[in-house]
Amino acid sequence: MTIALTHATDLVVELSPSHEMGKSPAGVRRIIPIIGGSAHGPLISGQILPVGADWQTVLAGGIADLDARYAIETDDGAVIEVISQGIRHASLEVNARIAGGEQVDPAEYYMRTAIRLETGHAAYDWVNRALFLARGGKVGNTVHLSVWRVD
Repeated sequence: MTIALTHATDLVVELSPSHEMGKSPAGVRRIIPIIGGSAHGPLISGQILPVGADWQTVLAGGIADLDARYAIETDDGAVIEVISQGIRHASLEVNARIAGGEQVDPAEYYMRTAIRLETGHAAYDWVNRALFLARGGKVGNTVHLSVWRVD
């Protein structure tokens, strides 16, 4: 059995500076507000609303546990909640380049998320019945994600 994927959308998620919480028992914690962005793709297009945040925990070995919640307003008026959980890891050198704002090719590190979408809009009811996977990377104050529906 194979798993098929259908390209749903490409997201550019705009971020404001993080709120550093410091080292907690779980790891180094930070909250990164999501302030906007865009969605362009064959199944979902619109804008990312200025609501939500990525609640990150950096674990031992530099693995970032990503836990983001935000919303997309489609071009035809649907509001879709995004719940994105995943991981990012890179070498110390690549992490330093990313933290310094350098545009680092996402092929140089690993960033994947599992995404659930939810809406009450009838035209997008199909998102309530699917899982999504994304691959991406950080570019300056944005995160770029290519999102695929698991068929």
